[in-house]
Amino acid sequence: MEIAGYRGGSLRGSLQGSLRRSVSAWRSPSTSDVFGRSSREEDDEEALKWAALEKLPTYDRLRKGIMTGDGGEIQEVDIQGLGFQERKNLLEKLVRNAEEDNERFLLKLRNRMERVGIDNPTIEVRFEHLNINAEAFVGNRGVPTLVNFFVNKAIWILSALHLMPSGKRPISILHDVSGIIKPCRMTLLLGPPGAGKTTLLLALAGKLDNTLKVTGNVTYNGHGMHEFVPQRTSAYISQHDVHIGEMTVRETLAFSSRCQGVGTRYEMLTELSRREKEANIKPDPDVDVYMKAVAVEGQESVVTDYILKILGLDICADTMVGDGMIRGISGGQKKRVTTGEMLVGPSKALFMDEISTGLDSSTTFQIVNSLRQSVHILGGTALIALLQPAPETYDLFDDILLLSDGQIVYQGPRENVLEFFESMGFKCPERKGVADFLQEVTSRKDQQQYWVRENEPYRFVPVNEFSEAFKSFHVGAKLHEELSTPFDRSRNHPAALTTSKYGISKMELLKACIDREWLLMKRNSFVYIFKVVQLIVLALIAMTVFFRTKLPRNGLEDATIFFGAMFLGLVTHLFNGFAELAMSIAKLPVFYKQRDLLFYPPWAYALPTWILKIPISFVECGVWIAMTYYVIGFDPNVVRMFRHYLLLVLISQVASGLFRLLAAVGRDMVVADTFGAFAQLVLLVLGGFIIAREKIKKFWIWGYWSSPLMYAQNAIAVNEFLGHSWNKLVDATGQTLGERFLRNRGIFVDKNWYWIGVGALIGYMVLFNFLFILFLEWLDPLGKGQTTVSEEALQEKEANRTGANVELATRGSAATSDGGSVEIRKDGNRKKGMVLPFTPLSITFDNVKYSVDMPQEMKDRGVTEDKLLLLKGVSGAFRPGVLTALMGVSGRGKTTLMDVLAGRKTGGYIEGDIRISGYPKNQETFARISGYCEQNDIHSPHVTVYESLLYSAWLRLPAEVDEKQRKMFVDEVMDLVELNSLRGSLVGLPGVTGLSTEQRKRLTIAVELVANPSIIFMDEPTSGLDARAAAIVMRAVRNTVDTGRTVVCTIHQPSIDIFEAFDELFLMKRGGEEIYVGPLGRQSSHLIKYFESIDGVKKIKERYNPATWMLEVTTISQEEILGLNFAEVYRNSDLYKRNKDLIKELSTPPPGSKDLFFATQFSQSFVMQCLACLWKQHKSYWRNPSYTATRLFFTVVIALIFGTIFWDLGKKRSTSLDLINAMGSMYAAVLFIGIQNAQTVQPIVDVERTVFYREKAAGMYSALPYAYAQVLIEVPHILVQTLLYGLLVYSMIGFDWTAAKFLWYMFFMFFTFLYFTYYGMMAVAMTPNSDIAAIVAAAFYAIWNIFAGFIIPRPRIPIWWRWYYWACPVAWTLYGLVVSQFGEYTDTMSDVDETVKDFLRRFLGFRHDFLPVVGVMVVVFTVLFASIFAFSIKTLNFQRR
Repeated sequence: MEIAGYRGGSLRGSLQGSLRRSVSAWRSPSTSDVFGRSSREEDDEEALKWAALEKLPTYDRLRKGIMTGDGGEIQEVDIQGLGFQERKNLLEKLVRNAEEDNERFLLKLRNRMERVGIDNPTIEVRFEHLNINAEAFVGNRGVPTLVNFFVNKAIWILSALHLMPSGKRPISILHDVSGIIKPCRMTLLLGPPGAGKTTLLLALAGKLDNTLKVTGNVTYNGHGMHEFVPQRTSAYISQHDVHIGEMTVRETLAFSSRCQGVGTRYEMLTELSRREKEANIKPDPDVDVYMKAVAVEGQESVVTDYILKILGLDICADTMVGDGMIRGISGGQKKRVTTGEMLVGPSKALFMDEISTGLDSSTTFQIVNSLRQSVHILGGTALIALLQPAPETYDLFDDILLLSDGQIVYQGPRENVLEFFESMGFKCPERKGVADFLQEVTSRKDQQQYWVRENEPYRFVPVNEFSEAFKSFHVGAKLHEELSTPFDRSRNHPAALTTSKYGISKMELLKACIDREWLLMKRNSFVYIFKVVQLIVLALIAMTVFFRTKLPRNGLEDATIFFGAMFLGLVTHLFNGFAELAMSIAKLPVFYKQRDLLFYPPWAYALPTWILKIPISFVECGVWIAMTYYVIGFDPNVVRMFRHYLLLVLISQVASGLFRLLAAVGRDMVVADTFGAFAQLVLLVLGGFIIAREKIKKFWIWGYWSSPLMYAQNAIAVNEFLGHSWNKLVDATGQTLGERFLRNRGIFVDKNWYWIGVGALIGYMVLFNFLFILFLEWLDPLGKGQTTVSEEALQEKEANRTGANVELATRGSAATSDGGSVEIRKDGNRKKGMVLPFTPLSITFDNVKYSVDMPQEMKDRGVTEDKLLLLKGVSGAFRPGVLTALMGVSGRGKTTLMDVLAGRKTGGYIEGDIRISGYPKNQETFARISGYCEQNDIHSPHVTVYESLLYSAWLRLPAEVDEKQRKMFVDEVMDLVELNSLRGSLVGLPGVTGLSTEQRKRLTIAVELVANPSIIFMDEPTSGLDARAAAIVMRAVRNTVDTGRTVVCTIHQPSIDIFEAFDELFLMKRGGEEIYVGPLGRQSSHLIKYFESIDGVKKIKERYNPATWMLEVTTISQEEILGLNFAEVYRNSDLYKRNKDLIKELSTPPPGSKDLFFATQFSQSFVMQCLACLWKQHKSYWRNPSYTATRLFFTVVIALIFGTIFWDLGKKRSTSLDLINAMGSMYAAVLFIGIQNAQTVQPIVDVERTVFYREKAAGMYSALPYAYAQVLIEVPHILVQTLLYGLLVYSMIGFDWTAAKFLWYMFFMFFTFLYFTYYGMMAVAMTPNSDIAAIVAAAFYAIWNIFAGFIIPRPRIPIWWRWYYWACPVAWTLYGLVVSQFGEYTDTMSDVDETVKDFLRRFLGFRHDFLPVVGVMVVVFTVLFASIFAFSIKTLNFQRR
C-alpha cells in the first residue's frame, strides 16, 4: 500500500465537489480534434516512448514517466521536476471528484501491484491484559490555593527523598483490557467521556506519558514495542489542534510530508518495476507517474495535493492556519489539517482521537468514507474514536470497540453489537442512533430507559457485569480464542514495521527545518522590523542624552558618564533578546508534538533558530553603532569602533541564546518570565557596573566571574579607556586618566582583556545554545495542571464499575428520582416551580438586514459595492415556551442573526424592526431580561462552579431579592442543569485545566439562568460534546423552556433525538436568507412534508436523520440541479404568509401591558457592584498560586540575593563610590522587582478582561467597579510583598534603624511596586492582548532605565531632555530612596573632599528638603496609572464581533 496512495490514499471528499456528479467524465473531444490524429497513432507513439523508457537503468527509470500534455501530445517527464500545473493536471485525471473517483483510483493502485504478485504490508495490533493507573490528589488537597501550593511542593520534595508518602491516590484508567485491531477493517472506538479512550489510543500508538503505571503488553504483528519504532509505524492523531499559525495549510502538510519521508515506497516501487519489466506489462501511465512521484524523496507536493483534495482542504490550501492573533481557517478546517498532517506520511496504522469535533456530519461522513476505502483497498489498520457519529457514519465501520469506565464492554463486528445488549435485556429504540445508545446504556443515569424485560424489575447493570457477560457471548469467546493463539511472525511483511527512527537523512531534516524557520522569519518580519524601530528610537534618545559636545573628558566623573553610555548599549542589546522568550514559548507546543511524532530530532529544530538569527544581530547592532558611536564621541579610531560593534553582536547573541534556553527550561510564560528576571538580575547586578568588583563579597564573586555581561563590560571598557582620547596623564606615576578610571572601577588594566571577553562571550553563546538543545531533548511539556478528583466522583466511578451500592451523598439525589432517564422530554406541564417569578416575553423581527464594510481583499478582486450584506432581510418570531432551532451549514449567518437580535454586535450596520412583546427593543433594558450563552465558554478560571453562579446571581438579580432567596435560586438552577456534583470544582482554563467541555457548557447555561431571564440565546450548546453529554445539555435546555421562557439555539450537527427535541426550526441558506421557518411536527413530519412537496427534492430514507437530510437537499448545488431558489419558494408559500401574520399579531402590545422599564441601568448599586467584583477577584487571586505564590517567592529570593550582595553597604559613605554602589542597589531592586510585577500581571488581566467583555455585555456591571476591584485587589498582595522585601533588605543592607527612615523606605517601595503593577495593567488595557502589551511596555522600561538618574545623573542630562527626567516615575523613586537615607549626612568624604549632602546636591541634584514633594509624586503616578487603566477598560473594546 505504501507504494501507492498510502493511506492517505483515500481520504475523501472535496466538499464542494460533493454533489457535482462527474458529468465531466464523459467529455466529448473538441470538434477540431475529431478529424485529427487517429487513436492508433497515439497508442503507437506511447508504446515507443514506453519502450525507450524500459531500456533505462533502474535509477533513471524510476525518475521518468509519461504524461499526456494539455494539447493531447505525449511527453516524457522528469518526476523530480514536476511543476505545479503538471501536478494539478495529474490529480485532475486521477481523482477529478474526490467522492466519485477516489475508490476507482485506489483500486488501480492495488491492481497494479497484485498483477505481479506484490502484497501490501498489513499490521495487526494486539493488546493483552493492559492496566494503566495514574495518581491524583483527592478532595481539597488538589485545589491550587496559595497554601496548598507551598504545602504540596514541600511534600513533593519530602516524598522524592522517601521521607513521607505523597498523599496522592491511585486512579485506574484502563482495567485489564485485551483485544485485537485487525487490518483491512475500520474499528470505531466509542465510550462516554472519561472512559479511557484517549489513553487506550496513546497506549497502542506507543505514546503514553511516562508518569503512568502500565502493565500488560501491546504487539504489532507479534513484535513487541521495543523491536521497531511505533511512533513511525503508526500515526496518532490528537484531539487537540496544535499548529503554527503563520504557515498556510499547504505548507503545514508539505513540511509534515517532507519530515516523514516516503517509508518503504521506493524499495517496493523498484521491485514492482522489475517484475513488470520481466512480465512485459505496461502500467497505466498516469498511475505510474503518481506512484513514482510519491516514492521519490523531494516530491512531497504530490501526496500533499492529493490529501488536500480528499480532505476538502484544497479550497483553503493557501490560507494561513491562524491562531489567537492571526485570522485563519475555521475550527473544522483546523481539525482536518491535524488529520492530514499524519495522513501525508507513510504510516500504516492509524489511531485517531475525535477527529470530527466541529465538523458537520456530511464532512465527517466523507472523511471517514475515504479512510474506509483506503483501509479496505490498501490494507491499512484504523482505530477511530468519534464523539457523536451520525447513523450513516456509524454504518461505515466494520468493528465496534466500546469502552466504559476503563473496561471493554464489547469488541467485535458492528452487526452483533445490538444482539449482545438485547441478550442483556436492553434494546435500542426505533429513532435512536445506535452509537448514541451504546454510549448511554452503560451509564447509571441513562440505563433504565432502554430496559425491555417487562416481566423482570429493572436493576442497574454495572460495567463489570457487561464485561463478564461479553466473555461468554459468542463474539467474545471467538476473540478470546484468537488472542490465545499467538500471531504467526512469519506472516509479517518485511516492509510493515519501521525500524529507522527518522524518515529522512539528517542533512535533509536540517534543510527542512531551516526552510521552515526562514519562512517563519519572513512571516514574522513585523517583529524584527518593530525591534529595529525600537532600537532606532532608543539610539536617538541615547545619542541626544549623551551628546558629545556635552561630554568633556576631564576627570573620573566624566569617565563614569562614558561608562554609563557603554553600559546602556550593552543592556539595550541584552534586553532586546527578551522577545525571543515569548516567541520560543509560543512555538514549543508544536515542537513537542512534532518531536514526539519523530518528525525531527531537537538539534535539527534548535540549530536553524540560532543560525538564522545571527544576521539579525549584525543588522540590529549595526544600526545602533552607526547612530550612536560617533555622536556620543567614543574613541574615533575605526578599529576600536569595529571591536565595539563585535562585542555588541556577541552580547546580543548570548542574550537570545540565554532566553531561548530559559524558554526551554520554563516552558510556561509565567515561570519563564520569573527565570528570565533571575537571570537578568544576576547578569546585571554582578556585571561590574552597578557594584564595583572590589565591593563584591567573597561568597558572590563566583557570580561576577560567571556573568557574561562582566566579560562584555570589561572588554568594552578596556577597548575604550585604553584608547588615545583618554591618554592624558593625571599624576606623576605616569598613569593616564583612562587607566586610573579602570582601576577605580575594579576593571583589569590589560589590553588582552578585550580578547578574553570576546572568547568568553563566544563560549557562552555556544554553551547556551548547546544547553537549549539538551533541554529540548530532556524535558516534556508541562503537565495539564493537576486535575482534582472529588471523593464522590471516585466512589461513583468505582461503583459504576463494580456495581457496589454506594449511597452518593450529593444533593442531586432528587434529580435521579424521576426515573433518571435522559430522554429530552417535551412536556410543558412539568413546570418546575421556580422560586423567582419572571414575565414571559416574545421577540419578533421583521426584515432585519445586517451589513459590514466591504473587506479590502474583496475590493482588490474588483468588487465595487461599499457594503457586504450578511443578512438579507430576515423575519420571524420567537415565543415563550417554544424551543427554536436556528440551523444552516457553517457560514450561513446563524450566529450573526443571533448577535444582532441579542445586541452583541460591536460593528456593522443593522436595519429593520425588532420588538419585544410588541414594544421596540431597547438594548439597556433588553440586557436585563435576556441571557446569551456564547459558543466558547468564557469564565473566570480560578473560581468554583458554585461561586461563578452566586456571583452572576448577585449582580443580575434585582436588588430586592435577598441573599437567602438568591442562594435558593442558585441551588435550584444547579439542580435544573445538573451541576450539583461539581459544586466545588474549579472552572479552569478551556482545554487545559478544570471542567470538561460539556461541564463548561452547562455552567455557561446556568450562569445565564441564574439571572432569571425571559429570553435566552444559545450559540451551539452541543458542539464538541458526545451524545450523552449533548443529551444532558439538551435536557437542561428543555427544562429551561418548560419553565415558560423563550429559548433560541443555533445548532450544528444534531442527532435525531436532539433535533426532535426542538419545537420550531429557523433554517437559513448561504447569504443570510431564511428557507424554512415553522414547526417541526412529530418526528419532523411538517418539515419533511414541506420539502418533499417541492418538485425534484429526493425523499428521505427510512430511519435517516431529518436534520442531515434537510441540509443535504437544500445545498446550493441542489438548487442548481433543480433550477430553483429555496428562499423564493419559501416566500411564495402559505407558511411565509402565516409567519407574517404571526409577526404582525405579536408586534402589537397586548392590551394592559407596559413597556419594560427599570429605574437603574444595572440591577445592583455601584457599591454592590464593587463589592461583588472585589469578592470574585479575591477568590481568583487566592487560588492562582502560579501568579501570587511565584511573585512572593521571587521577591524573597531577590531580597536575599540583594541583601547578601550589598551586605552592610548602607553604613558606608566614606567615598563617592560607596554612595554610587548604595544607589546602585536601590536602582537594581526597583527596576527588577518593578518590571517583574508589571510583566506577570499582564496575562492575568488579559484572561480576566475576556470574561469582563462577556459580563459587561450581559449587563452585570459597568466598567468602573470591575476596574476598581482589579486595582484594589493588588493592594494587600503588594503590601505583603513590600513587607517581605523591605524587612529583609533593610536589615541586611544595614540602613539606619530610625522610624522615619524605615517608614520612608517602606513607603517608597510600596508605591513603586504598586505603580509598576498598575503600569502593566494599563498596558494590557490599552492593547488587544498581553503579547502586544508586553512589547509596548518593554519599550518604556528601556527609556525609564536611561532617565532613572543612575546611568546619567540629572545635572549631566542635556537641557532638552531634562523635562523627561521629571516625567519618569523611577527617577522619583530613586530620588526619594537616596535622599531619605543619605540626604542629611554632613560628614566629609575622602575622595572628593565635600560632604555627603553637598555631593548629592552637586553630582546627582538631590535635595533633602524636597522629600515631601517626592512622596506626593510617587502616589500621583500610582493613581495616574490606575486611572488610565480604568479609563481604557471603560472606553476601549478589542472584542470584534
